[in-house]
Amino acid sequence: MHIAAFALGALLLLSTGAAFAQPIGEPERATGIAQREAAFARRHLVVAAHPLAADAGLEILRAGGSAADAAVAVQLVLGLVEPQSSGLGGGGFALHWSAAEARLRSYDGRETAPATAKPDHFIDLHHRPLEFFDAVLSGRSVGVPGVPRLLEMLHARHGTLPWARLFAPAVALAESGFAVSPRLHALLAWDKHLRKDPAARQLYYGADGAPHPVGTLLVNAAYAQTLRRLASDGMDAFYHGEIARDIVQAVRAHPRPGTLGLSDLAEYAALERAPVCGPYRVYQVCGMGPPSAGAVLVLQMLGLLERSGFPAKPAASAEALHLFAEAGRLAYADRNQYIADPAFVPQPVEGLLDPAYLAARAGLIGDRSMISAEPGMPRGAPHLSAADGPVEHGTTHFSIVDAKGDTVTMTTSVENAFGSRILVRGFLLNNQLTDFAFDARVRGAPAANRVEGGKRPRSTMAPTMVFGADGAPVLVLGSPGGRGIANFVMKAMVARLDWGYGLQQALDAPNFGSTNGPTVIERGTAYDALADALEARGHVLNFVPQTSGVHAIERAVGGWRGAADPRREGVVRGD
Repeated sequence: MHIAAFALGALLLLSTGAAFAQPIGEPERATGIAQREAAFARRHLVVAAHPLAADAGLEILRAGGSAADAAVAVQLVLGLVEPQSSGLGGGGFALHWSAAEARLRSYDGRETAPATAKPDHFIDLHHRPLEFFDAVLSGRSVGVPGVPRLLEMLHARHGTLPWARLFAPAVALAESGFAVSPRLHALLAWDKHLRKDPAARQLYYGADGAPHPVGTLLVNAAYAQTLRRLASDGMDAFYHGEIARDIVQAVRAHPRPGTLGLSDLAEYAALERAPVCGPYRVYQVCGMGPPSAGAVLVLQMLGLLERSGFPAKPAASAEALHLFAEAGRLAYADRNQYIADPAFVPQPVEGLLDPAYLAARAGLIGDRSMISAEPGMPRGAPHLSAADGPVEHGTTHFSIVDAKGDTVTMTTSVENAFGSRILVRGFLLNNQLTDFAFDARVRGAPAANRVEGGKRPRSTMAPTMVFGADGAPVLVLGSPGGRGIANFVMKAMVARLDWGYGLQQALDAPNFGSTNGPTVIERGTAYDALADALEARGHVLNFVPQTSGVHAIERAVGGWRGAADPRREGVVRGD
């Protein structure tokens, strides 16, 4: 089954480089909007958050590499040119579709807490939770990085080119330098903490402490050296030996030290997990299961929308936005209550997606906003308490299809923009442990997402594939954006599948939704005009810039079509 091709539509608005104020708790700072155009390819295609990363992926595909090979090359370049979002020091999740096998696999490269971590990991001497940035800017926030093992697993299972070949684009760029982009410059200027790390200050800032100007050739020799070691010796060289010792030393020697140890790195493993799938209208939608809440959120919201009459509502109407926000409130209430690492907490995924449960939850959606939803009680639910932690701030997403029709969609993150602000051997360490609930117990019950040794923190990353009636992918997408990731992915999906927008138009369309707080509307868009109608339904509105980064591929007649979110620096490359 093919998704019908529609005429391309473009909004858009503002040029890149214009910085916006960003509310506290939002993901990476917004840096403007630039017009994008979808691109068609007959053979293979890459959509990634930076032109140099997309170029690297295309280079690998042209050399006969697989989608998995290209994913390795893309991520290695992103860690260099987009360090605020992802890298070797972070974690992520990936979906892989094998066309020959007609099989979808999902891979978990989420970080883990040190074995010594306890539920009071982020509690101060006065028995109070730490302030967010007191936790972030410390060795205590650093989890065992998962990206290296995730890339290794993708290549081992699905790669075709030699391992070392995949490192060549990133090594060349790190050694010869790349031009500082408007977005990187804006985020370096905005961040108050990164320049306090001596190595990061030397790399990203001038002698006066000012960020390198746009266009400055930035050489990261330390990163090149790290990549050369990993290319020759494999990812064991990251988790053992000198690199591992340097990571542990940086974490433990920090003024606010952490407890990460060599054994934590040595014992880390990426995991293959069963994808989580469910129906939406004539489609089958699949994504990443716990410890990511991505697939559960997306599938719950789709199920709630289908049962509340959303597909019949006029596109971009107040009625449609009302139902979308209410579905988000219900789904996020369940996410906050139940989703966590399945190795530590029973996960009621089947109960949360049970048609009868979704029908009962959809019955709670009325003409007026519930403003804040309570979690439900799905079949198999443990007795836990809702204790939410912060969200993934520094995150990226890319989607790739190769000449065989194999597809990878992958979301990776260092959590906050620039992670913990600890630079080691040319890459930044994550602060993903702050994605745990800081309070171990709330209202007398244990928090599902409390800190525990070896545990993976909950995530909202939502790499997603939509399958047609023939069982093959028709739409492949995902996004960065912290807690709002599921809303960003959902907006693109309903705009494409329900409203008949072209792929680029679906990504361009204003973002909106709720994570069980205010109804968020992207500021300065056509949706401003819906304020009175939504407020009449009881919505508390929050108009803010949005930092989605949806990178999507759809099946088209004779090939593939890709589109990049206009809110970041992503591009489409293909043949």
